[in-house]
Amino acid sequence: MNKKIRIAHIITRMDWGGSPDLVRIICAGLDRAKYEITLISGPTLHAAEKTKAFMRDFDGTCIMVSQLRRDITLILDCIALIRLYFILRPGRFDIVHTHTAKAGALGRLAARMAGVPVIIHSPHGHNLYGYFSPAMTRRIVRIERFLSRFTDRIIAGTQLEKKDYLAHAIGRAQTIDVIYAGLELQGYAVDRQAQDGIKKELGIVPGAPVVGMIGRLEQVKGPDYFVDAAMRIAQTRQDVYFVLVGEGSLRSHLEDKAAQAGCKDRIIFTGWRNDVPRMLALLDIMVLPSLNEAVGLVLVEAQSQAIPVIASNVGGIPETIKDNETGILVPPGHSEKFMQAIVFLLDHPDKRRAMGAAAQAWVESRFKAEDMTAHVERLYDTLLHAKNIL
Repeated sequence: MNKKIRIAHIITRMDWGGSPDLVRIICAGLDRAKYEITLISGPTLHAAEKTKAFMRDFDGTCIMVSQLRRDITLILDCIALIRLYFILRPGRFDIVHTHTAKAGALGRLAARMAGVPVIIHSPHGHNLYGYFSPAMTRRIVRIERFLSRFTDRIIAGTQLEKKDYLAHAIGRAQTIDVIYAGLELQGYAVDRQAQDGIKKELGIVPGAPVVGMIGRLEQVKGPDYFVDAAMRIAQTRQDVYFVLVGEGSLRSHLEDKAAQAGCKDRIIFTGWRNDVPRMLALLDIMVLPSLNEAVGLVLVEAQSQAIPVIASNVGGIPETIKDNETGILVPPGHSEKFMQAIVFLLDHPDKRRAMGAAAQAWVESRFKAEDMTAHVERLYDTLLHAKNIL
């Protein structure tokens, strides 16, 4: 090979969350002797500690496009598109790999305009239903169909996600690859003995079981259902605490609801945190009541630490959890079902420990960072060979 392969990864932001983590892991894991990497993102406000360290030590190029944002704003989106084009055109990139919906749309358009030979998109989400109004969803489907015409590969996080894309006539079977998310599992190996210190910090009684939800406090994540279940349990049991880690537009509403029910001291809102592994060490049970979810990466993180999980039976979650083996799947939008599942695991500690052990083994067999990165690298090579670039 006479020169390194030039790759641009484009994402809306590198804030705390699943997709930035996966982008970081891929960028860090790719062979530097073979690839020259540029990371392009919009403004990042709440980076995780690992992401901050990665950005400090990154041996590639980081470019911030201030107009590249998650919300749809016509003027800013047009400026972002133009800026992306003027980054990609002179950069002579061999591959543009976009991540998430907005960056995927603008980044792929800019890559097409700039004549980039290989264009890849990872949605990292499930925007084809459940997130927006029916009218907006129809527009998104039309846009994705158009973009798929010049996207060499779409990387789905689950088999279900691939089926959904095909059902909406987005891409073809041979242009959609399934690559499961991979985590740096050793990075979550937090000493569970640290529980007492975290409990003291949050005002939790030592030895008390803790049930938690980690995620954005937005409707699609279903935090209302978690709080409803928590309130009902807290009113009948004095030994359990509930923790919500995350920020969002529903936080004030949820805090008021817990306070009015007299559960303010045992339903704890921590806000956004950049120490997710440490917060995981606090939990005995993880709950994710999402109404729509592509993968639910936080469930993988929890299972990697032998924490049994309870989650909605939606999207790609059934491919992340083995029902009644590593966790419990619950119909979405049913606070009563979530309450019953939580109480069952609280009342059966032996079952809880067995599920946790099975969960840890399951994650180690399927969701490793090195496996994901190797799969991505093989895909790059396949497409480069097909375009006679390698």
